[in-house]
Amino acid sequence: MVYRGVLFDLDGTLLDTLEDLAGAVNRLLAERGYPTHSVDSYRYFVGNGPLMLITRALPETARQQEIISACLEAFRADYRKTWQVHTRLYPGVAEMLDGLSSRRLQLAILSNKPHDFTLTCVDKMLNQWNFSVVLGLRDSVPAKPDPAGALEVSHAVGIPPEEFLYLGDTSVDMKTAVAAGMHPVGVLWGFRSPEELQQSGARMLLERPQEIFQLLG
Repeated sequence: MVYRGVLFDLDGTLLDTLEDLAGAVNRLLAERGYPTHSVDSYRYFVGNGPLMLITRALPETARQQEIISACLEAFRADYRKTWQVHTRLYPGVAEMLDGLSSRRLQLAILSNKPHDFTLTCVDKMLNQWNFSVVLGLRDSVPAKPDPAGALEVSHAVGIPPEEFLYLGDTSVDMKTAVAAGMHPVGVLWGFRSPEELQQSGARMLLERPQEIFQLLG
């Protein structure tokens, strides 16, 4: 198969955002007298958007709609101010993007972060590279693992889904790729385990970003 496009997840795939996400949520939890969590715990809280992040972080006894909504608002206000404290590109990602760009592949991003904030993150951290399409979570399109966003990317750049590699670090990403008919590639430098990625449909696992070039020949 000749691949002409690469669709990336954002958090856990291109950007290591875990510490800043954990910090913002832990601050709101502490302010409200709820237990906080280790940074590592947040590997399993993220992946399905901010609403699920807050819901998972709250104690089960505090998961009423009004509490979740208030905490979500507080999280968004804090995270918009603090998201760039520790967030960095993963080692090797810049070189991977340079290499893919030199091969003239179409690059795109699909995230479950809110759309406007996804654009901000890409503009601040990934502006050296040209991404044909950058999409975050929007009210009009179902969140991943629904394939709608991935298929929208495919249509926008005029490349069939089967000619896309889809790189992600969670079961959400692998399920999205499978449902969209893209080639699911799990990355092991992100938030989840190889077992989760394989069980969710990953057809290849990458330990380092540069290994993607093995798929391109």
